[in-house]
Amino acid sequence: MRAVPDELAKRIESGSACLCHVWILTRKDGVKLGFTDHDQDLTVAGVLCRAASGWSGGVAHSALGFAPGSLAAEGALDSDAITEADIAAGLYDEARVEQRRVDWTAPDLEVLIWRGVIARLVREGEHFIAEIEGPLAALDRVVGRTFGRLCDADLGDNRCRAVVSLGQDGARPTCDKRYSTCQTQFSNGVNFQGFPHIPGDDFLTLYPGEGARHDGGSRRA
Repeated sequence: MRAVPDELAKRIESGSACLCHVWILTRKDGVKLGFTDHDQDLTVAGVLCRAASGWSGGVAHSALGFAPGSLAAEGALDSDAITEADIAAGLYDEARVEQRRVDWTAPDLEVLIWRGVIARLVREGEHFIAEIEGPLAALDRVVGRTFGRLCDADLGDNRCRAVVSLGQDGARPTCDKRYSTCQTQFSNGVNFQGFPHIPGDDFLTLYPGEGARHDGGSRRA
């Protein structure tokens, strides 16, 4: 349950509140950056939140395809705020993000709406896109390994490592998680995260095939 200041609650109930969004980002090195969708800079919780730069209001909406409890933020690269060099240096990896709702006529009247951690921050042209994981995202993480013939990584993630680019039609390729697809379509068999030759239920009934190689070597060769 959110703790809403009494004065802010009264203003909201009376319809006199002048509300805007504020995002406060704290990097692992302690540097704090603030952004707002208001048309003027605001100081909230001791942090200067800059207008017309950084993140858009789209951060408030869940994005399909992300893990539970995750959101997406998008904004323009700004030489005085989030820079391409800082992104490349990993300064925003695992940075903490707080979203607040603020009465811009009295910025001390604010309420915490959401908090999370940046899972990935990438550049797309002159803009950045941040994937932010909330507390529920931790419940969707895989703990341990499941041994099976299919790959248990996601296409293009840190375990898969395949370089994925959009097709001419703008569509992102998909993977059926089979070793043959990983090797032939993506040339990424060395990073395959499954066990394609693990014995199946029919292992006890198998018999040596005629003409097959039986020298103890890898079956992938």
